[in-house]
Amino acid sequence: MAPEKDQDFDGKATASRLPTRPGVYLMRDGAGTPLYVGKARNLRKRVSSYFDARPKVERIMRMVARISQIEVSITRTEGEALLLENEWIKSLKPRYNILLRDDKSYPWIVITSSHDAPRIAFHRGSRDKSMDYFGPYPSASSVRESINLIQKLFRVRNCEDSYFAHRSRPCLQYQIRRCTAPCVGLVSKDKYAEQVKDAVLFLQGKDHKVLTRIISRMEKAAAELDFETAAMYRDQINSLKLMQAQQFVSGKQADIDFIALAQDQGQSCVQLVSIRGGRNLGQRNYFPSQAEGYTGAEVLEAFLGQYYQDRLPPGDLVVSHPLESESLLATVFTEQSGYKVSIQARPRGHRKKMLESALRNSRQALQMRLASKANMTAQFDALQSILQLEEPPGTVECFDISHTSGNQTVGACVVFDQNGPVKSRFRRYNLKGITPGDDYAAMRQVLTRRYGKMQTEEGLLPDLVIIDGGKGQLSQAEEVLAEFGFNGIPLMGVAKGRSRRAGHEEWILASPYRSIRPGPEVPASHLVQKIRDEAHRFAITGHRGQRQKASTKSTLEKIPGIGPRRRRALLNHFGGLQGVNKAGIEEISSVPGISRLLAEEIFRALH
Repeated sequence: MAPEKDQDFDGKATASRLPTRPGVYLMRDGAGTPLYVGKARNLRKRVSSYFDARPKVERIMRMVARISQIEVSITRTEGEALLLENEWIKSLKPRYNILLRDDKSYPWIVITSSHDAPRIAFHRGSRDKSMDYFGPYPSASSVRESINLIQKLFRVRNCEDSYFAHRSRPCLQYQIRRCTAPCVGLVSKDKYAEQVKDAVLFLQGKDHKVLTRIISRMEKAAAELDFETAAMYRDQINSLKLMQAQQFVSGKQADIDFIALAQDQGQSCVQLVSIRGGRNLGQRNYFPSQAEGYTGAEVLEAFLGQYYQDRLPPGDLVVSHPLESESLLATVFTEQSGYKVSIQARPRGHRKKMLESALRNSRQALQMRLASKANMTAQFDALQSILQLEEPPGTVECFDISHTSGNQTVGACVVFDQNGPVKSRFRRYNLKGITPGDDYAAMRQVLTRRYGKMQTEEGLLPDLVIIDGGKGQLSQAEEVLAEFGFNGIPLMGVAKGRSRRAGHEEWILASPYRSIRPGPEVPASHLVQKIRDEAHRFAITGHRGQRQKASTKSTLEKIPGIGPRRRRALLNHFGGLQGVNKAGIEEISSVPGISRLLAEEIFRALH
């Protein structure tokens, strides 16, 4: 139920008291929940427009009816207001703002330039100033493809430093010509440094400079009658030219993002195609939430502001819709990046073709999403009919337990709504204090921890709870929900059918107990199977992680005085437990943090 409007709130009077300077405004309802964040060149004029007599779209009317308080933050310029607006939207997630769901940090390529023999690797997360980063890339697959290409062209290593430090002979990467084996000195430091320099130039988009460098080496080798080396450089040049012919999208080496928007049935899809140094790094689709009722230009403006809030834009942005704030966005991006950024809405020539291609792809992606959503809605409707619920469930929670012979028991809860899995609300529980193999006690503990926390923190309760199991597990769920006063939530157990085939499961309903077998042809059966399989996947992934963690615990942890930091230092120094086993007391004591006395203790424990 929506909070009631504060009868004492006077929107017109509040707006009239606001300054006429640039800034950001935040509207809240009676419960203090953020409704909308906006920016303005003139705060008084912009906020007053919500409360004047002019007709407004239904979305604005619904929002205005709920406003109970307005907060503002004054900024020096409209550009500062734009940046602050996107910061507030990202942190507060207001109900009536367009939201870009972009939880994951973007992947990068990193070259560990501080190492004597730098490696190339995939990176996601915080960055170290001592290393070189290239990106961000639109997807993890595009990073891996680029790393694979770098290894083919320049033979730069990608092994871990601990692995590199303890090699006595070349590995398979050398045999398949993906590395020149600097670990065992089969390539000189200077020559390997040239390989890394070529890779860096390539990642910076300076392909012609790379070609010039390699051609120079080829000619030098030929002049010295070293025809085998010259032939190797020739093959490298041919591979590089072939790659350029396949991947370059234009004659000019440019950094461009093509951003195309498609809209249908109140849904929006934004496709972003990233070009760096004239090379297509890949594409990615985004589906902004709460975009219903907004124009294409408004959705694109919100996307650009939120997407480039924490990443540098390229020099050119080509968009599918003319933007009202085009000049403001370009100015802010230019100040933010330190170089000129232009936004183009009506491209010509090759750029026009690229934008049209991105637009076709975004429409296709949106149609596929709408078809999937329609199918999901039909499945929820069918589930309501079979379970005889008053309305289709808005959210469904499913629980599963995973263990191996009762060890490393993990419980999992997954949440689905009518748009699919809500992964931000997935939870895993490492279960302790139960008899190994007691699935009933395990299920009870998971449910108690889940709904006990919901009761104390007033979390969002589901409309249906599914238990992966039979009557025993279902009875545990009934008792736990009754203890917390959640008796009204419908419960259902899913047990394997006699044939143990997918789609032939037995559904066990609680209060009173009864069972049904919908069969594989029923849409609701597909939905329940999908939810149950996701719970099983999530639980078993957590269990495997716990099992792997337990299996990799070394005997070092049992030695008094060896904590996680010293254990890690030993393993990194010797390249693994096998290396520690081979080491003598003098070698062990040379590791930082390991005294002679402790080294003797470690040696005795291992031998």
